[in-house]
Amino acid sequence: MSINVATLLYLLASVCFIQALKGLSHPTTSIRGNMFGMVGMAIAMGTTAALIVEHSGGKAQGMVWVLLGLVVGGAYGAYRARTVEMTKMPELVAFFHSMIGLAAVFIAVAAVAEPYALLQGLAKGDPIPTGNRLELFLGAAIGAITFSGSVIAFGKLSGTYKFRLFKGAPVVFPGQHKLNLVLGLVTIALGLVFTYNESWSAFFAMLALAFVMGVLIIIPIGGADMPVVVSMLNSYSGWAAAGIGFSLNNPMLIIAGSLVGSSGAILSYIMCKAMNRSFFNVILGGFGGEAGAAPAGAAVQRPVKSGSADDAAFLLSNAETVIIVPGYGLAVARAQHAVKELAAKLTEHGVTVKYAIHPVAGRMPGHMNVLLAEAEVPYDQVFEMEDINTEFAQADVAIVLGANDVVNPAALEKGSAIYGMPILEAYKAKSVIVNKRSMAAGYAGLDNELFYMDKTMMVFGDAKKVVEDITKAIE
Repeated sequence: MSINVATLLYLLASVCFIQALKGLSHPTTSIRGNMFGMVGMAIAMGTTAALIVEHSGGKAQGMVWVLLGLVVGGAYGAYRARTVEMTKMPELVAFFHSMIGLAAVFIAVAAVAEPYALLQGLAKGDPIPTGNRLELFLGAAIGAITFSGSVIAFGKLSGTYKFRLFKGAPVVFPGQHKLNLVLGLVTIALGLVFTYNESWSAFFAMLALAFVMGVLIIIPIGGADMPVVVSMLNSYSGWAAAGIGFSLNNPMLIIAGSLVGSSGAILSYIMCKAMNRSFFNVILGGFGGEAGAAPAGAAVQRPVKSGSADDAAFLLSNAETVIIVPGYGLAVARAQHAVKELAAKLTEHGVTVKYAIHPVAGRMPGHMNVLLAEAEVPYDQVFEMEDINTEFAQADVAIVLGANDVVNPAALEKGSAIYGMPILEAYKAKSVIVNKRSMAAGYAGLDNELFYMDKTMMVFGDAKKVVEDITKAIE
């Protein structure tokens, strides 16, 4: 295969990736976007395999390893895609990010060990050009940070591990940011030493520190900021791939990595804006790092108006318009199908039902959209925050299912830890039904005044069971 043909095929694959991103920007075109992504990756893998065969002089041994990697990786990916529960999607995304980072590290190590095998124009024994060493340093460092940071994010998102660093609560200690700064400067210094002297010891010391930095950067970030962390690590993985692409002179890796890196950075900005936070504020501690944050459940003593599923059914069946606000509690309870059945029952009774989605609801960007899409909720019933907020004041009932911080009016109060954060204005509805397991505070550690309003009725219990009971009670 000539280099011109390979470049043309890589360009075609890159165009497919661009179309994939465009398609994934809206639920109605997401299937088409996924198809473009799969076709693009198939073209890229086929082209790379052909180049490997040509580079190895037609020897079958090299191709056997490539095919083995494709079969094992593809089979595992297909298995995880078929068996993963929708509630486990955030940690699966974090896992995939970690694999991309680790792949970048392995490629960089291989290029440093045997540059003539991976870098064009080099013979055995030739030194690595300075520019390539800089690219390998950046790709390996970002890949290492992405890997270890994604491992911590995976543990925090999973919530099933007892290891302290995998707990959702932030892990902070005195001098933490200064330590991160020192490690960052030392990592850069070691990378520059490798760039100019091709020192193996400096390269591997830099890698070790980068792995440590990935852990230290993520552990002080609390659960409320996890959507930003996921998109941020997504961006890191893209830049790591782009850096390695420059080293290998692979245009497809450069373009695909740049697409992932830039889209992840833009998404991180959108997430931060949705929480009225700066990107650096998130990285430097998260909600859990706020000294004044109240401990979870600190305000349990205040009285609330509670009701049963029958009470909620009476309110809903006598309403004309209902807005459903899904949150992470809905995801944990796997209640999306039950919610769709409730909406269908209300629609049969002439009630107009809409869903309100906050950008950071759940544990990853678009988490609630994914859950509702799995339940085949009609897209025309699902609205983003800026499109639905003006309708809460006219809604007869807002039913909040497992959401907390994203509907907390404390965001309107100066001095609050979440002051300025855009919220879903459920408090403006004529009546509010809130389903939670308990009165525990959200990830921000703040009490929610919405729960204590006269118009609010709390219905405690598992979201799926409560919604099913409400559906049965509607005549």
